[in-house]
This record gives sequence, C-alpha cells and structure tokens, in this order.
Amino acid sequence: MATGKTSSAANLFTGSTRFDLSSADSPPSKLSLSSDQLNHCHQALGVFRGKIQNPDSIAHEFTGLQANRMWPSELLLNSTVAMNSVNVEKNRYSDVVPFDKNRIVLNPCKDSSAKGYVNASLIKTSESESISQFIATQGPLPHTMEDFWEMVIQQHCPIIVMLTRLVDNNRTVKCGDYFQDEDGPREFGNISLTTKWIKTTDTSLMLRNLEVNYKETEDQPMSVLHIQYPEWPDHGVPKDTVAVREILKRLYQVPPSLGPIIVHCRYRKNWNILCDT
Repeated sequence: MATGKTSSAANLFTGSTRFDLSSADSPPSKLSLSSDQLNHCHQALGVFRGKIQNPDSIAHEFTGLQANRMWPSELLLNSTVAMNSVNVEKNRYSDVVPFDKNRIVLNPCKDSSAKGYVNASLIKTSESESISQFIATQGPLPHTMEDFWEMVIQQHCPIIVMLTRLVDNNRTVKCGDYFQDEDGPREFGNISLTTKWIKTTDTSLMLRNLEVNYKETEDQPMSVLHIQYPEWPDHGVPKDTVAVREILKRLYQVPPSLGPIIVHCRYRKNWNILCDT
C-alpha cells in the first residue's frame, strides 16, 4: 500500500498537480517499513500460511463471495446514475458499475442529464492522509476516453496502473487505446496528450511518461506516470509477485497528497488485489 513515508519522493513535487518524472524510469528504491508495518506484514503472512495449509477454506471463502453477490434489483437501487439510460453505453459491462455513494463526478458536467458520470469509484483504504487513495475504473471505451482524461486532470491523478493488454493474443480488444502515440500528441476532445518517453523494466512492466493538458490553456501540462502490467491474466492472478511488488514500490514513492492513483484492468475487478496488497 502506498503511504506518505518517502525518501526521494520529495523530488516528485513541482506543484499541486504535477510531479517530476525525471527519475521514474530508474529502478525503485528499497522500501523502509516502520515497526507497525512490519508487524502487519507478519500477521498477514501468518494468515496466508494458515490458508495454504487448508486449501478448502479458500474455496469456501470464494463460494461465500459468489453467494453474496449483489442482485440486479440491489444494483439498480445503489447505482442509479450508472444505470440511467443516458449513461448505460458508457459502461463496458452492465454489472460492473460504480455505486452512487462513492462514484467519481466530473465537473462541470457537459450534459446535465449524465450527472457528470464516468465509470469510476473512489476507494479509500484508510482515513489517514498519509495513505494513498485509489480510483478503480474500467478500461476506457472509444467514446469515454475524453471523460477518462478529464477525470485524470480534475482529480490530479499522478499515476495510472493498467493491469491488462490493449489486445490479447487472439486479437480481442481488452481496452481502448487511450494513450499510445509516439509520433506526436493525441487529442481527445478539448484534451491533448503527449508521450515523453517509454521504458520496459526487467519485470516486463511498461513505463510511460505522459503529459496531459487542455488544448486551450497556458498552464503547464500535468505529468502522469503510466505503469502497464500487460502480463496480468484476464481471469486470475500472476504466477509470482515480482512485478506486483515493483509496482507497489513505485507507488510507495509518490506522496499521497498529490492525488488518487488510478487502477484499471479490462473491467475494474483487478484493482482490489493491488489496493489490498
């Protein structure tokens, strides 16, 4: 989990909505954990060891989760904005939508009937200001890419973690291409996006330094670190934790005060594994 404890993270501050990515392509520094954090890690490892010794308990927990899934009628009551006819086409899947109580609201709203809707939820793992907040969202659709970048700007999101490929080996589109263009800027409505550099790490992560801004503004562009883990399986989890641990180390170095961290896969479900870690 990303926290406010930083060493070189102070170098990331260049303003309230931007941070310096000059060293982001370097390997992340070793984490320094407090005694409380180490204690929590030991407790979590103890729980995991117990589950490994009793595999049936894991299957039982999964069955319980499936049995307690929200019924369609409950979804309609708790996600009224997402299920509104004006917004239905903005959802990749009809049953993976944000609740009204913690959805991200775009402001100002271009279409009043849409109520500032974007398929994204604010996730707080703690009330402490020293703990990062997250935004769980779906992989953008072709017609929601402008809304996605509008959210990045309005929420001052310094990092986007992408846990999917754009297209799988069967050429099935997993996520809309909302960032790639090495030859020049891309435009999404009134928003301009430029790729400054791209690097692949030893753990197969794709790092991109992106700059995003409104086309008609004299303000400095906002720097965003885009971390893509293309090997994350569509249905399941990675075979090892090496790349996940590198992602967490990079998140750890970003001050929580900069803004929430966006996490998305194809449809929003992998965010909880990363955030809970």
